[in-house]
Amino acid sequence: MKLSRVLVSSGLVVAASLLFLGTSSKKVDAATKQVLNWSEPSSLETLDPDQVDDSVGGEVLRNSNEGLYVLDGNNKLKLAGASSVEVSKDEKTYTFNLRKNAKWSNGKSVVAADYVYGWRRMVTPATAAPNSYLFDGVKNAEDIMNSKKSPDTLGVKAVGKYKLVVTLDKTIPYFKKLLVISSFYPLNENAVNKYGKKYGTSSKYTLYNGPFVVKGWTGTNDKWNLQKNDYYWGKKQVKLTKINFQVTKSTTTSYNLYQSGKLDETLLSSEQARQLKTNKEFKSLEQARTTYVDYNTTRKALKNVNIRKALSYAVNRKQLVKKVLGDGSVVSKNFVPEGLTSYKGKDFAKDAQVKEASEHNKKLAKKYWKKGLKELGVNKLTLTFLSDDDDTSKNTSEFLQSQYETTLSGLTVNLSNMPKKNRITKMMNQDFDLVLTGWGAEFTDPLTYLNLMTSNNVYNFGKWKNSDYDKYVSSAKNDSASDADGRWKAMSNATNVLDEEQPLALLYQPTSALMIKSNVKGVKYNSVGGFLWKNAYIK
Repeated sequence: MKLSRVLVSSGLVVAASLLFLGTSSKKVDAATKQVLNWSEPSSLETLDPDQVDDSVGGEVLRNSNEGLYVLDGNNKLKLAGASSVEVSKDEKTYTFNLRKNAKWSNGKSVVAADYVYGWRRMVTPATAAPNSYLFDGVKNAEDIMNSKKSPDTLGVKAVGKYKLVVTLDKTIPYFKKLLVISSFYPLNENAVNKYGKKYGTSSKYTLYNGPFVVKGWTGTNDKWNLQKNDYYWGKKQVKLTKINFQVTKSTTTSYNLYQSGKLDETLLSSEQARQLKTNKEFKSLEQARTTYVDYNTTRKALKNVNIRKALSYAVNRKQLVKKVLGDGSVVSKNFVPEGLTSYKGKDFAKDAQVKEASEHNKKLAKKYWKKGLKELGVNKLTLTFLSDDDDTSKNTSEFLQSQYETTLSGLTVNLSNMPKKNRITKMMNQDFDLVLTGWGAEFTDPLTYLNLMTSNNVYNFGKWKNSDYDKYVSSAKNDSASDADGRWKAMSNATNVLDEEQPLALLYQPTSALMIKSNVKGVKYNSVGGFLWKNAYIK
């Protein structure tokens, strides 16, 4: 899962982008209205930290809630809900001393019991939390998730009000870096019980312990806001009084709103990025993210490895990133993006670079296509391609449709563009043939990606299974967790299996091209995690 301490001590290089738009240490002009207007490309889906699985929800939660640690620019860990930590010699026991001035947005203290409740709820099978697998290694977590033990046996306990003790089944050298993820946030049991199934379904059915509180989100609307949390322990650092959000799936619409002063930020299309890249308000931010096409291997045609290889070879990624995207995105060299993890001076994505997954070769595409059709006993196929309905997703899916159909004789690809929330539901139900999707790193280790394609992972939407792959990932998490060289080799072997079997087609590592008003200062950006507005202000 997360980065091993062995790798950290061996000189890990984490590539991240930090957007220093001024410094919040400067005196803020009291006469300036401290309200920020921000656009989002897709809707907010949930405020329940145990259910969030999208980038917008994750970003909102990171700014309205807080765990033991936060990422505070350049992907650097910083204590937040905890004031100190002690680690046992065998690295299996962590004792966190909590911040005594941390409070919920109702004025109640954040105590150790809130973490115990939140973590137990996360691994309880009935919660059906998509990220519960992240707790693998916490004492008894696996047995609890498999209904073999009670949640109250989880290796987490409160010692008094402000001391939290965590016990692990095995050494997890990257454990601290997991703790910034919303899955490890505290939860107020009284609030969850009060709201029941409604918890997190709208802003009024949620409690917050971060710099901001969410207001105005009904659960279905595309406008909401963050307001300064007066109970937050670090409220003196928070300068903004409000951040207004609105979903604008069209960058033409959002840029028009930006020009008219109704937005302080907007994402840009490839054409807009080309035209505006010399503008002083233009920003290009790299993401620790991979965009790819997932194949539903429960479908007979896509269970065939030759069909999958044909589809992959048919795509000209260089043309995609240059002519369709044009925002600085680069062709993926690996399922794991560049700049996420290095060991002994070698970037994982480059060191374990795949040979086939991003290659464009029409001759090979036609060869594998012909072979695959013969094995299936057919001479044509019709596939449905699922993707989101924002401009970038539409343009990308249309490009891929053209690449597939013009290269592979007898193939018809029908596009199905829809809101992201609907697309995710269809993916979860395996109601697709091909789907354009992506994954953003939750923590700075290759396993944040490699975990996804293991046989039983909830995010393995195409239900691909390979015992060798599972073995290599398991080795990286367990057998070789204390052996940095062995762990690196195991993860490299896993990527080789992905390359040979092609259960997904790598496309690109995205870069966000956007405009931000020059008077907006102190916004921080991590390639893992996105934007932080805690120190932002309007000059």
